[in-house]
Amino acid sequence: MPAFLYRYLMIVVACIALLIGLQVPNFIDQYQKRIDAHLREVSVNLQPFQEIANKYFSGDMHKLIELHRNSEVKAFQDEGAAIEKMVQRKLRFEADLAALKTSLPMKALQVLLHGDHEMIDEALGLYSYAVPLDQDALVFGACAALAMLLFVELLLALVRFAGARLFPSLFHPISNKAQ
Repeated sequence: MPAFLYRYLMIVVACIALLIGLQVPNFIDQYQKRIDAHLREVSVNLQPFQEIANKYFSGDMHKLIELHRNSEVKAFQDEGAAIEKMVQRKLRFEADLAALKTSLPMKALQVLLHGDHEMIDEALGLYSYAVPLDQDALVFGACAALAMLLFVELLLALVRFAGARLFPSLFHPISNKAQ
């Protein structure tokens, strides 16, 4: 590969990685806001049931759910399942928000490895691209560019090494002519 093409390739790779890296803090922020909004919504929806559980079961929501599930009336059984689903959803959002109370790299790792798929899909579907120029975005973008450049360099070095082993005449034509 000619040297000038190699340089341009590396510049393009660095720019793309930088732009992607700049988006990560913004995406994490939008994801976290969605989790918080859904947590608030489910909490409001559960409030009347929590008040009933407080009044009759010392605040134990599971006893209220069991009462509904053990009812002979099918509508109450279904209502118990609906309440339980809301409780599980609330617990899931609380756990996700608690896990996001950390540094930006750990937040990114948390969302990547353990993020709520429903919320990730929603955040991606409604994502508004921006180029925030705050410290977190610039550091994350620079690190992404550096990591991508190192990855491409390593990949190209492996290709050259494997090519020299598999096709020595193509990668070292001068040394073959001297022999």
